[in-house]
Amino acid sequence: MMKRKMSLLALILTCIIILSGCNFTKEKPINSSQEEVFQIGIIQFAEHPALDDARKGFEDGLKELGIEAKIHYQNAQGDIPTTTSIAQKFVKDKVDLIYAIATPAAQAAKQTTSDIPILFSAVTDPVKAEIVESWEKVGGNVTGTSDKAPTESQLKIFKEIDPNINTIGIIYNTSESNSEIQVEEVKKIAPKLGIEVITVGISNINELAQGLDSIIKKVDALYMITDNLVAASVELVREKTIENKIITVSAEETQVRGGLLITNGLSYYELGKQTAQMAKEVLVDKKDISSMPVGIAEKTVVTVNIETLKALGLDENMPLFKDSIKVGN
Repeated sequence: MMKRKMSLLALILTCIIILSGCNFTKEKPINSSQEEVFQIGIIQFAEHPALDDARKGFEDGLKELGIEAKIHYQNAQGDIPTTTSIAQKFVKDKVDLIYAIATPAAQAAKQTTSDIPILFSAVTDPVKAEIVESWEKVGGNVTGTSDKAPTESQLKIFKEIDPNINTIGIIYNTSESNSEIQVEEVKKIAPKLGIEVITVGISNINELAQGLDSIIKKVDALYMITDNLVAASVELVREKTIENKIITVSAEETQVRGGLLITNGLSYYELGKQTAQMAKEVLVDKKDISSMPVGIAEKTVVTVNIETLKALGLDENMPLFKDSIKVGN
């Protein structure tokens, strides 16, 4: 009798389990994008404020957009082979999207996968760097935002500060295509403004001090492009240019926060947030990445380092300075 009861109980439990399984339906979330956690790999080529800001803006932008993401962050510390290794690891791990910060990182990611969506930032000219086919029609699994600076308006600042500035210098990393593209553009525009350009190329950080000493003797002012190698030592540039009373105009704001004089430039933090919006379109809205044109910085601002301005003995009531965002005070 006891055996029959136990068998009957087991049969009833089995039926309950089967029926429960048959009747179970997974409730679909009202907003599925809030429920899904995306795996995003971030390759940052080097460590300095501009690229850090691009990453922070991207991460903050994702949060503001309500995108649930697990971030896998790797920094190549300026080493190109390491950049490639990081990209290969992200492909092996099958992340949902790769965010590549700076030209070498974007190039490495593109060479590593044609399947995983790639968004880049802090790339000046993605066409010349052979990352996309064109600005409008990227032609593959890669697009993003460019940090292309408003070069002509920045060069005009020199004459606004001092009409006697006739020669400007640029120091840059010869192994970075992003820098060579910028130097080429400056050389095209500067003569129209009555400005001569002198350049000094370096291949590693140890050559920077000597390169600065060399170029400062030949120029009236210094133009700082968005060069990853030089930007990593902006404090040295600030020290030597102030010591020699050399005016500095930068292509972007983080270098001004680091001690250079002025920029009419982009915010890398805002550029990162702009790229986060593109990530939403790819991951959540399922937009075809090949149809998304490269974005250009939507916001530029005049920023001046007031401490550097005073050290150079300039008039802070000059209209250019008066109406700017002040940092460093």
